[in-house]
Amino acid sequence: MIDPEFISFAEGRIAALSWGQSQAPVWLALHGWLDNAASFSRLAPRLAESLDIRVVAIDFAGHGMSRHACAGDYAIWDYVHDVLDALDELGVESAPLLGHSMGAGVACLVAAALPERVDRLLLVDGLGTLTTAADETAKQLRKGVLKHRRIGSRPPRYPDKATAVAARVAGGVTAMDTETAEPLVARNLAYEEDGHWRLRSDGRLLQPSPVRFTPEQMLALLSSIEASILLVEAETGILAHHEAAPTARAALKKLTRIVLPGGHHLHLEPTSVPRVASVMVDWYRESMMT
Repeated sequence: MIDPEFISFAEGRIAALSWGQSQAPVWLALHGWLDNAASFSRLAPRLAESLDIRVVAIDFAGHGMSRHACAGDYAIWDYVHDVLDALDELGVESAPLLGHSMGAGVACLVAAALPERVDRLLLVDGLGTLTTAADETAKQLRKGVLKHRRIGSRPPRYPDKATAVAARVAGGVTAMDTETAEPLVARNLAYEEDGHWRLRSDGRLLQPSPVRFTPEQMLALLSSIEASILLVEAETGILAHHEAAPTARAALKKLTRIVLPGGHHLHLEPTSVPRVASVMVDWYRESMMT
């Protein structure tokens, strides 16, 4: 397997991992909420080898080894700038975006607002973003503002890496086993002088957004996407029984949907990665011929 290269963009603001030859065509990979670039550490080498491409996975602001935002909250549309900064510094006008969960949502926003920068979308168990109904706007704003004004707690600290991994497995929003969680946790840990390990990610990521798109706005964004889309869903993932998922899928013009065995992080689960890679390679090769 190809070993990753450690790189950064925007004067060190955005950290990233890269697999494949530096001159190969670039795919930009976008991770999910509270994850980081290591989310693609098992899938990216397979794609790079099979398709002779370079997969560059960034850490969104506040995640992994990227810098924290100076102030305010982490609005999902702000991550669009992380994508554009990476593409600009890579010298890439347009590229396929490979996104998981929140990263899939960011990829959809980029494709809707700046279609000239997106060649194709390959989405893993994610489509669009979280929404708030228009009549719930005041309630969402109140929740976000009050939470933001509270004094934040110190980042969690652990006596060793194994304990940190166990905490992620036990406390994650979606189910994940130890082997799947290990790469994510390892990239998100910083060693301290007293022998403990702390999480690098910004605690403000846990704060609720004061403002979200409405369902109608999100459907309008999805329906404006012109790029071809591969959506790889997990049988036990977050889209499997989401009541809004069928409507979101129906809004897309050029969608190929594949459902595979696995959980929300099926692109990182050791037993699921080969299937995910095979589906993506086959779809991409076929799309290049049409």
